[in-house]
Amino acid sequence: MKEPTLGNPQNTIAVLQKYNFSFQKKFGQNFLIDTHVLDKIIASAEITKDDMVLEIGPGIGTMTQYLACAAGKVVAVEIDKTLIPILEDTLSEYDNVQIINQDVLKVNLAKLAEEENDGKPIKVVANLPYYITTPIIMGLFENHVPLKSITVMVQKEVADRMQVGPGTKDYGALSLAVQYYAKPYIVANVPPNCFMPRPKVGSAVIRLERYEEPPVQVADEKLMFRIIRASFNQRRKTLVNGLKNSPEIQFSKEEIEAAIETLGKGASVRGEALTLEEFARLSNILSSAEQ
Repeated sequence: MKEPTLGNPQNTIAVLQKYNFSFQKKFGQNFLIDTHVLDKIIASAEITKDDMVLEIGPGIGTMTQYLACAAGKVVAVEIDKTLIPILEDTLSEYDNVQIINQDVLKVNLAKLAEEENDGKPIKVVANLPYYITTPIIMGLFENHVPLKSITVMVQKEVADRMQVGPGTKDYGALSLAVQYYAKPYIVANVPPNCFMPRPKVGSAVIRLERYEEPPVQVADEKLMFRIIRASFNQRRKTLVNGLKNSPEIQFSKEEIEAAIETLGKGASVRGEALTLEEFARLSNILSSAEQ
């Protein structure tokens, strides 16, 4: 199989000029032009020939070439139809790549994994468009797509948010959701000059290793996430007021106060002080109150 040719600035510019490509701001397009970063992503994703990899937003196929060399099969989902002829060109030498021209948020990824990989867990590797990072990652987890791991380039601030604990300003619903489903760790920080065009913010590669079983036991997963969202929607409010004022939470103020007391917390506690385990316990106390 042909060695990757993209990943350095000269070849990337040549492809963009050949097709007279103009970057679309609405798709959050920033193409990687650093082969060291590409090598690091592929290595940290631990891809083998037994793996099917889903790539989201392949752009002109830079990382796709690297993935094709490492994986058994690559399915790349690209929303921008102007990139499809470019991808067909840059990936013409790789017979294990399938390109899907669709919005990834509208693709049934669980069904795709079932059809393309016999339902076996897949690996997701992507340089994610920053404006839809959270819905993509949450969609992968909440729709129970069979996953081994997700290794993605995201905005540095979002990567930080995914791995922090209680009591920090970055801690929130995303931190808890990611840590319920997976073990996160940051692989590398990536400065703006590794992209074309340069983004205004720093980036980071984060790997999320899917848990076989979540680290906490919860009776009603959906209720727990409703409680988490309501707790952080108004961070300045106490947990009692955040839950009481949320249209998503159907418990009375008395029930909420009693549950927080059972948890062993005072009435003035805020959501940002609770660990994942405490949110699970709070949700279990409230769901037993529903019975």
